[in-house]
Amino acid sequence: METAVKTFFSSPRFAVAMFTNSATNRSIDFFIVVLAWYHAHSLPVTPINPRNPTINLPSTTYSMVPNVSALPSPQETSVSVITPPAATLKVLKEAKEAGIPAVWLQPGSFDEEGLEYAKREFKAGVGGEGGGGGEGWCVLVDGEEGLSMAGKNWKKQKL
Repeated sequence: METAVKTFFSSPRFAVAMFTNSATNRSIDFFIVVLAWYHAHSLPVTPINPRNPTINLPSTTYSMVPNVSALPSPQETSVSVITPPAATLKVLKEAKEAGIPAVWLQPGSFDEEGLEYAKREFKAGVGGEGGGGGEGWCVLVDGEEGLSMAGKNWKKQKL
């Protein structure tokens, strides 16, 4: 899985996707926390959510795109997926069709079918058991090590 993590963070761009019509406050909060992680690490990130045109962090407002296909450079973008397992496979199929090279399935976002699809259909599919946290591979826990493995230079910036 370390190779997949390195490949994921080798992309020049990133996106955080939350596609659901039944988003809970917990999933929305987690979406914001993961988006903020990319922002705080000075990484170029685009939020994806069909329900809202913008999202505010304390220091900036991001324009959101409605779906993976609307990303400016999907073939150069790795996507963190934060969806309920029932919606993840649809998101992954759209990402595959758009040419996304790598996906990271955050804990709680996948079932067996979604995880297997991600590992099989993308250059890198990160998710499942492992990583530094108790719930599996998570950008918040394993991201800085992944950035180091990919040779990414980053600096902390305020939210």
